[in-house]
Amino acid sequence: MRLALFDLDNTLLGGDSDHAWGDWLCERGILDGATYKARNDAFYQDYLAGRLNITDYLNFTLAIFGRTEMAQLDAWHREFMAECIEPIILPKALALLDKHRAAGDKLVIITATNRFVTAPIAARLGVDTLLATECEMVDGRYTGRTTDVPCFKEGKVTRLNRWMQENGYTLDGASFYSDSMNDLPLLEQVAHPVAVDPDPNLLAEAQKRGWPVMSLR
Repeated sequence: MRLALFDLDNTLLGGDSDHAWGDWLCERGILDGATYKARNDAFYQDYLAGRLNITDYLNFTLAIFGRTEMAQLDAWHREFMAECIEPIILPKALALLDKHRAAGDKLVIITATNRFVTAPIAARLGVDTLLATECEMVDGRYTGRTTDVPCFKEGKVTRLNRWMQENGYTLDGASFYSDSMNDLPLLEQVAHPVAVDPDPNLLAEAQKRGWPVMSLR
């Protein structure tokens, strides 16, 4: 069975779920709007520029998980899904997933965004396998820290290689769809890399290498 790998933010979604989650918490007054939003926006610009310090970013974004009960987090997420994620689910992305599903491919979403934010989104998209940045849990609640290798840049390759070894898959004939130059390490590994609504750096790289470029917008 061939793998069909998909980045999530700005690829299958018409926006960034991680950044949107922070904005939503600020709009609700759950986080301090001025301070948090400024730092969140700065981290997002670092991400777009390919210079994000993933450890600093995770310490910043996951802190609220450590001081909030699971039931409250889940209630917030249900509202967030309805208000922020449903409007950015792309019909063409659903059609692309269906195309690979019909071909008998194994669908995998592989994202730098944490599992709390992305697991309900992957379920909504009908994708059973999610590789995401992991949130540490102790005694049934989040600690506010991350655990395992962040699923970011080369970390995506590390996490995918481990998952394939554990589940009996290879990259033979695999496809990977992404918008971001941050995903170059994994795009270079697959037989069929596809740049989806790519950022300027990835667009230039895809054109140089002759990779397909497509839009799901």
